[in-house]
Amino acid sequence: MSSNAISKTYGTVDASARSEMTGLEFVRGMAVGTLPLNTIARTLGYDIVEAESGRVVITAQPTAEHLNPAGTVHGGLAATLLDSCMGLAIQSMLGKGIGSTTLEIKISFVRAITPDTGVIRAEGTVLNCGRRVGTAEGRVSDSKGRLLVHGTTTCLIFGG
Repeated sequence: MSSNAISKTYGTVDASARSEMTGLEFVRGMAVGTLPLNTIARTLGYDIVEAESGRVVITAQPTAEHLNPAGTVHGGLAATLLDSCMGLAIQSMLGKGIGSTTLEIKISFVRAITPDTGVIRAEGTVLNCGRRVGTAEGRVSDSKGRLLVHGTTTCLIFGG
């Protein structure tokens, strides 16, 4: 998981508390541990390790718990990492009381991921963030910087 000094917790942040934070404050809070990570992060073993305006990085250590019947890491792990890092990158651009949700995600798998791959890194970067729609791209790479999976997302922006 994280090398951050603060121990991570898992859960949700209620809507009234979220409405008092900018998107960047919310995402950074999860990255530094002052806010809980979502529970799927605990289930899949990932952590938000970097958060800045328009860019979020998530890491995970694939294990035997992530395998599909063929013995490689299930594509759902990479899909979740990409959905999370790209969606959070868009969220990091939003003001107080503004939220977003994924409308569409497109993913291309380039290399197989196995437990031997080691720590993988998913980086989401905003391409465009308007009043109603945001788009982002994401890349999952191994510790040697090799591309494993890449994708794009379109998110609906609401509230405010």
